[in-house]
Amino acid sequence: MVSRNVSAILYMLYAMLMKIIKNEDNLMMVNIQPQDWLKIRNVFADAQRAAMHCSVSTITSDGFPTSSPIGTLFLHEYKPTGFFFDRYCTSLKQNLPHSSKACIQAVNSSQSFWLKSLMSGKFSSYPGVRLYAEISELRPATETELELVHRRIKLLRWTKGSRLIWSDFSHVRDFQAHGFKWVEYPQMMPDT
Repeated sequence: MVSRNVSAILYMLYAMLMKIIKNEDNLMMVNIQPQDWLKIRNVFADAQRAAMHCSVSTITSDGFPTSSPIGTLFLHEYKPTGFFFDRYCTSLKQNLPHSSKACIQAVNSSQSFWLKSLMSGKFSSYPGVRLYAEISELRPATETELELVHRRIKLLRWTKGSRLIWSDFSHVRDFQAHGFKWVEYPQMMPDT
């Protein structure tokens, strides 16, 4: 009886995965078009400005999801790729060896964005986005990447906390985005 239940659960999980891969139920888009990438980059910029981070979710070896806040994620200008500095994320170090797949989510939590959207009944842009990506191994950061992170934290570099957590960046992880899904509230979505 137990083995039949396990088989049924495994079959359901397999069917759900196949729906995602086949793009049924519009769970994610497989191809990211250049016009989509521009919008995605704008949502990430707004989200990181408001919340100072985005979330990178991976799966533990036991099959449980776990999310890590990452404040140092950068998107390539034209290609659906990017990188982030990985200094403190022990969950990534533990989870990525058995699965490099991840969901990177950015949500614009700006109070003015939400108040304006709620007052007008419509978002001026998408409130958030999820990228379905594969993350690479750690590698040494380039000088250009170090300059980018120093530019991002420049306004706060004088603080004690900044010196404690942001002064020792040396390694990054690249990622390749394979698909995306907007965070949507159907009645309030922007005209596209």
